[in-house]
Amino acid sequence: MTENETVWSKPEKEIARKAYRAAYHRECSDILMTVRKMASEAEDPAGLWKIHDFLREKRRESDEKYDYRYSVLRWVFARLMYEGWLKPEDLEGISEEKLLGIRQFAEFYARS
Repeated sequence: MTENETVWSKPEKEIARKAYRAAYHRECSDILMTVRKMASEAEDPAGLWKIHDFLREKRRESDEKYDYRYSVLRWVFARLMYEGWLKPEDLEGISEEKLLGIRQFAEFYARS
């Protein structure tokens, strides 16, 4: 990892924040759609608790995944890209060096 990969310029920070929020909102929207479907299909208390368990698990995953520290942000973006929540165009304006690292980390997730 080079110095350039760990230092984020002010414009890069703005792009990163927007990309991070976009991915988070995409994933939350997907969770919401799933919960609405589950709720419409629930016929008894067990259906209610199934929703609760689903949301608890998604919250745990989200808390683990969405970490906005610049020291780990490339890994976060790689995971979000691999999972489909982050699009390459969301990161336009980020240095090529950082983008290369993000793509390499995404490939790592794909192989795992």
